Amino acid sequence: MAKKKTTSKTERKIPYQLIIFGVITVFLVAFTIHYRHGINYWIKTASRKLKGEDINTSSTLTKYDLRNIELMDRYYLKTFGLDVSQYQGDIDWTKMNMVYDIYPINFVFIRSTMGGFNRDKKFNENWMGAKQNNFIRGAYHFYRPDENSTAQAQNFIQQVKLETGDLPPVLDIETMPRTQSMERLIEGLKNWCTLIEEHYGIKPIIYTSDKYYENFLKAHFEGYIIWIANYNFFVENMKPHWQFWQFTEKGQIKGTKYNVDVNIYDGTVDGLKNLTL
Repeated sequence: MAKKKTTSKTERKIPYQLIIFGVITVFLVAFTIHYRHGINYWIKTASRKLKGEDINTSSTLTKYDLRNIELMDRYYLKTFGLDVSQYQGDIDWTKMNMVYDIYPINFVFIRSTMGGFNRDKKFNENWMGAKQNNFIRGAYHFYRPDENSTAQAQNFIQQVKLETGDLPPVLDIETMPRTQSMERLIEGLKNWCTLIEEHYGIKPIIYTSDKYYENFLKAHFEGYIIWIANYNFFVENMKPHWQFWQFTEKGQIKGTKYNVDVNIYDGTVDGLKNLTL
């Protein structure tokens, strides 16, 4: 009876270098397909830089731009906007109109006040600049958990004069209290919202992080428009309750030499206008 021909372990074994090469190749192909729009933008931008063109970025492109472009392309039918404060320095509003020379900017939120007494140094300038350049604008208040909520509402009211066509006031809550309980904080936030709604005749928008909302606010602020900050590089889909999504704090745009926050409104420009005063 003939013996079966056997294959030695050396003959059967696939070289580990080949396995690693295959894994890397699959990863690169998948990465290239997934981020194809961002990679294409990088290539075009490099070509334009070599030609000396003035491109719509303020510094060298980074991995964040790759992700931002891919994400914005996914949501190209939605509405894009910015939020700014004194940290963006002097803004040239006549140049601040597109992100990456591709996506139009339709709205901007501007920081007005912080806590019970402080005001953003650039608010008046930015507020007027946004209006003069036909942005749908809104103002936001940075809430300080350990300061009096009524004083914080009055601070905002004294600073911000809303007009027809402006977005509702925004309550920005993202820090934890140090001298009071979360229960007392929730009471203060509700008081701020009530005073603001009584004054302006419209329910405010609530801005916070995804975890902060899920852990502390969700059970107490039903019926409010929610604006979520989530910069996770691998998060690419909006959740149903994210009416606004601040998806990056590293946007590059003409008009300022500093990075800006970029946001998506989950709707059309007409839908956004329906939210205004």
